[in-house]
Amino acid sequence: MIEAFTDVVPSFFGTLNQGPMTLTIFLHTVIILPMFWIYAQEKRRMEEEN
Repeated sequence: MIEAFTDVVPSFFGTLNQGPMTLTIFLHTVIILPMFWIYAQEKRRMEEEN
């Protein structure tokens, strides 16, 4: 899953290139989790309007 980092200069893309699990965790953190937060926020706002 996570292998030894062999790049001479560690970079953001080198970190994402560690494997599919690393990319999946990154995408869920950046895209999927904020979607739940936005959904809950909009749901609360719509309930307050009614």
